[in-house]
Amino acid sequence: MTYDEIMKSLEELGTEQTKKTFIRHGAKEPLFGVKVGDLKKLVKYVKKDQELALKLYNSGIYDAMYLAGLSINPKLMTKEDLQDWAEKANWHAVAEYTVAGVAAESEYALELAREWMKSEEEIIALCGWNTYANYISITSDEELDLAEIQSLLEQIEQTIHEERNRVRYVMNGFVISVGTYVQALSPDAKKVADQIGKVHVNVGNTACKVPLATEYIKKIEDKERVGVKRKTCIC
Repeated sequence: MTYDEIMKSLEELGTEQTKKTFIRHGAKEPLFGVKVGDLKKLVKYVKKDQELALKLYNSGIYDAMYLAGLSINPKLMTKEDLQDWAEKANWHAVAEYTVAGVAAESEYALELAREWMKSEEEIIALCGWNTYANYISITSDEELDLAEIQSLLEQIEQTIHEERNRVRYVMNGFVISVGTYVQALSPDAKKVADQIGKVHVNVGNTACKVPLATEYIKKIEDKERVGVKRKTCIC
């Protein structure tokens, strides 16, 4: 399918109800309102065409941007491509899922995560924290910098409640990621989860809730799945 054909399909798949739901969660116009399940049906038409995927993201249309993230080959992404994606992310879902998922599976995962986490721009910082959290979920413990991750847990413990709104959300997610995916540091993550307790995030007029890190990690423990890595973080 061509770019124009993909766009036509997205427009046809979109609904006003889904569009309103996305906007209520923070999405910015333009968007068609296509459910993720329907987006996944189009992946096979984009997956082997890197240039098409890049063009879709550059459209600035949320549905096309998300489809690009599902379809792109992260290993072919340049650092410049990823930086461009982070800068063009126009709401938190694009930053936390599309950009972070692709960046985590790229050759520049740690380099960019470390840069982005320090950004004064909230949307870029979201990309950074979730890139690192995703990277943890797909990388063997032997390849991880455990000392750095432990230091980041300490930073979260000390600063999370004074951080920017969505940064609090992704920091909490980072603690959960360490607690569930890094066997050696799971006890440390649990201690931090206990210390930070409930994390308050303004999620607007939605039913979304911030997961309680202690409870989430406990559920994974009960299933005896602590340390079990994911095959991909793109979804």
